[in-house]
Amino acid sequence: MRLEVQALETGYGKAQVLFGVDLEVEAGELVALLGANGAGKTTLLRALSGLLRPWKGSVLLGGKDLRGLSPARRARLGLGHVPEGRQLFPLMTVEENLRLGAAFLAPGREKEGYERVYALFPRLAERRRQLAGTLSGGEQQMLAIGRALMGFPRILLVDEPSLGLSPRLAEEVLLALKEVARGGVGVLLVEQNVALSLEVAERGYVLEHGRVVLEGPAQALAQDPRVREAYLSL
Repeated sequence: MRLEVQALETGYGKAQVLFGVDLEVEAGELVALLGANGAGKTTLLRALSGLLRPWKGSVLLGGKDLRGLSPARRARLGLGHVPEGRQLFPLMTVEENLRLGAAFLAPGREKEGYERVYALFPRLAERRRQLAGTLSGGEQQMLAIGRALMGFPRILLVDEPSLGLSPRLAEEVLLALKEVARGGVGVLLVEQNVALSLEVAERGYVLEHGRVVLEGPAQALAQDPRVREAYLSL
């Protein structure tokens, strides 16, 4: 399964945010999407998941054009989205939040989904009856990722998973996403911690003012003078 973005343009009202964006994510790879605040990273994820209508260009999932499809339909086809801010239901338990991610599954696969998530995040298994609003920030982020994984996505879009987390928890969450990719899921990661995201990613793209200005292997980007100066303070 491959996610292909071709010459994508979109924005809000009359304000254009993305200009001819091209990128690809293959099943089983973790791809970092880098850029300063306001570069258009979250806008791109919203356009991919169907929350924002593209003006031009195309989004293909496994060769299928997603034009005009709702977020729910895209989720059924295998496109998962972990939005910035987690967006959990605080008065529902961990297990109830996870169940929402399995809404489109055949009944027999829900149990498999729980087992998959709890194997990745054992802490959630220990707290399955606990209200989501009482979890720590790191546990809430694990739950947001777990909820998206309950739908068995082939491609997973993840927006700022380490926001507000300690360095130790941020590393734990990103290493879990690397494990997700090893399991065959393509992961497109938007992450404020550029150094850590390039450590876990295979490839990366740099977005500036709505345009892709750099792309390549993660190690090469980490050594690129422009990336080091702009994002790594080196």
